[in-house]
Formats: sequence, structure tokens, C-alpha cells
Amino acid sequence: MTDRIETLEQQERDLVLDTFTHDDAWELGLVVRQLAHEAGHAVGIDIRRPGLRLFRAALPGITPDQEVWIDRKAAVVLRMEQSSALVDARLSAAGVDPAAIGWLGAEYAVTGGSFPIRVRGVGVVAAVTASGLSSDEDHDLVVAGLRAFLGSRP
Repeated sequence: MTDRIETLEQQERDLVLDTFTHDDAWELGLVVRQLAHEAGHAVGIDIRRPGLRLFRAALPGITPDQEVWIDRKAAVVLRMEQSSALVDARLSAAGVDPAAIGWLGAEYAVTGGSFPIRVRGVGVVAAVTASGLSSDEDHDLVVAGLRAFLGSRP
């Protein structure tokens, strides 16, 4: 579990933006959507700031249930300012079930698939989320999209 936590922490150190605008949200969303489409994934993709949805896509085959999972995963990121996978890994390693102790309510899903959009010198400004695959695959899709997006920036 320690290796997984270290990998997730390194992703968060690596995937930091210099700026993040509404136009950037659209471009990032399109990158993630294209990766999912090319792989034939039935996923929903969401980018949001607290109280403001900046991008939303639903690929063929997505179910209404994914809407709920997107909201709940993004809520974890916006509250904890860490990827939902990292929160899950840290709590699991500590033997803590936040639902069982009433720490996080039903509006949170402590499972992979949402990642913080962090701006250098500012902090977490948004969350990018995917839902429709396994938690690890959702996480990997979002990370691949962020890596590709960062690689395309000057």
C-alpha cells in the first residue's frame, strides 16, 4: 500500500498547472474525452470548481448512476484537496472506513476517479472526474488526460 500512496502523491506533485481558466477546463475535458473515446470507454467526465460545472461529457453507454458517482468523487477532492484515490489509499492503509464512523456522509465517495486541479502558488482550484470504469481505471484516465494536457501547453 505504501508504494501506491507514494505513486499517488508523486502524481499530485507532478500534475500542477501554472494557470487554469475556463477555456483550459474545456480543453482538458476534450483531452480526457478523446482518450476515453479512443479506448471505447463508456464514461462520464466532469470538471468543476466548487458550485460551478466547467465541463461535462457523457460517452455512449454511460448510465445515470455515473452522475451520482461523479458528484460524490468530486466532493472528496474539493473537500480534501487530494485525489479521491489518494484519500482512499491513505484511509485504507490506516484501517479507517470513513462511512462506518460517520466522518463522510453519503455525498462523498472515497474511491478513485477524481483528481485535483492544482495551480502553482494558488492550490486546488477544481476537480476533474471520470466515472464508468473501475475506480483505478477512472483515476488512470484522468491522470493520463492531465499528463497529455500538460504536455500540450507551451
